Amino acid sequence: MNIIVDAMGGDYAPEAVVEGVVQAIKEFDVKIALIGIQERVEQELRKYDYPHERIQIVHAPEVVGMHDPATVTIRKKRNSSISVGIELLKNSPAQYDAFVSAGNTGAVVAASTIYLGMLPGVERPGIGLVIPTLTRLAFLIDVGANTDPKPEHLLQSSLMAKVYAQEVLGIQDPKIGLLNIGEEDSKGTDFSKDAHHLMKERLSNFIGNIEANEIFTGTCDCIICDGFVGNIAIKVSEGLMESAAALLRREIKKSPLAMLGAVLMKSRLNHVRKYADYTEYGSAPLLGVNGIVMISHGRSSPKAIKNAIRAAMREVEHNIISTMIKEISPAS
Repeated sequence: MNIIVDAMGGDYAPEAVVEGVVQAIKEFDVKIALIGIQERVEQELRKYDYPHERIQIVHAPEVVGMHDPATVTIRKKRNSSISVGIELLKNSPAQYDAFVSAGNTGAVVAASTIYLGMLPGVERPGIGLVIPTLTRLAFLIDVGANTDPKPEHLLQSSLMAKVYAQEVLGIQDPKIGLLNIGEEDSKGTDFSKDAHHLMKERLSNFIGNIEANEIFTGTCDCIICDGFVGNIAIKVSEGLMESAAALLRREIKKSPLAMLGAVLMKSRLNHVRKYADYTEYGSAPLLGVNGIVMISHGRSSPKAIKNAIRAAMREVEHNIISTMIKEISPAS
């Protein structure tokens, strides 16, 4: 399997990306094409002992900054690591299987949409995210790709989420819920009501509206929303987890008895931390485009990059693109 990785994407690139790639090729049966400024990538690789035949460097002299406009990859930086990587995936489908980037999310979405095109029956892409719940893993879509969708776009996201949950997460007949401000059909904006009506009419496993406090309870397996709502929901959750952990550490340090309790609970606390740690899941799939594209957190560590590569491999192994085409095309 051959995975393309954006070496220049993320707050800690290329150092964290290269280290994560080296970890991946030592742990997984995979070859990597590292896209970026060749001199800098080679400089980082010299720090490690690794099988050289499993890493290819593709020079891309330009870098898309984290705050650059999304369209800059298309209009001004055609030689950026994002553009070169996505075009490589498009032009060499027999050689390369997926693209992974922790870079500018908007730029990855724009380049993927333009260069790869959309799947039949899908009009807008959506960024999905695997999240932990009290019962099992669930799938939230969209968390940032499409902030002004139409109701039919949420239906398309639902169909893609269903396929992902079945094929990748192994959930049979996943339950689908629409994120809203109340459970009643009459709640929400006109857009939410129209989306609810359409999903209720077209989806046999639609359970109706769910509220934000149910996202992590396991009430449903696929949580559907527009990219604006989803992005806020996930970032609030991320910030809450970080703040709660910091508060817990601060309070424990105030009491010797609490510190002893923390030591006794260390293994269980580590288990909870691992379950909730985004680096364990690696990246979020960009669904709807005609190719496997994985978007990682901008603050991705080497561990997160390694797991993003693992997540991309899992999608390739499950032939997710072909399955989605079969599921969605009849509904278009």
